[in-house]
Amino acid sequence: MFDKFRMKIEKNTIVSLRYKLTDAQNNVIEEPDSPMVYLHGGYEGTFPKIETLLDGQDIGYEATIQLEPNEAFGEYDPELLKIEPRTRFPEPLEVGMQFEGIPDTEEGASAEDADTDDEPLIYTVTDVADNQVVLDGNHPLAGMALRFWVQVEDVRVATDDEIENRHPEGGESFSFGMPNDDDDEDFPGGASVGDNASPRTLH
Repeated sequence: MFDKFRMKIEKNTIVSLRYKLTDAQNNVIEEPDSPMVYLHGGYEGTFPKIETLLDGQDIGYEATIQLEPNEAFGEYDPELLKIEPRTRFPEPLEVGMQFEGIPDTEEGASAEDADTDDEPLIYTVTDVADNQVVLDGNHPLAGMALRFWVQVEDVRVATDDEIENRHPEGGESFSFGMPNDDDDEDFPGGASVGDNASPRTLH
């Protein structure tokens, strides 16, 4: 038990991290009751700048760090705004609902012709009209400078399975500022986030 409290954060350790996320004006964006748990060491469990800050630290360490947009969720890309026919979406349809889709392909190309390396994006409904829906493929925090207060609550050695799966046991990869799985909406076509069914893509 004594050794546990001497353990340092290093590659292939599981870190429990309490945090508070604010904007550059210190307006609170997120302050969860339970800690974030991630696999440390370049597994995309958290932002690289935060990993660098925490590397070599131990339980009880706390700090505040600011991330510029390019170090967090990226700059805002107006090209990720899309307008789609409302008939493509389930009812009831509300602002804030999210759907998965692929980035726009070249004009005249179908989704099947798109590069297979294209990663699906999560589009958030930002406006609903009688016949059209406005979707935004940017992360809700894109373009923002963010401040994180972090405090290390626990550190332990990752298991072989956790290293192989690239995330802590019982949890998928974690993203700051994103809704929990329970908040995700169904895709057009009936498949929900995390299902194995293939959703109908938006393109």
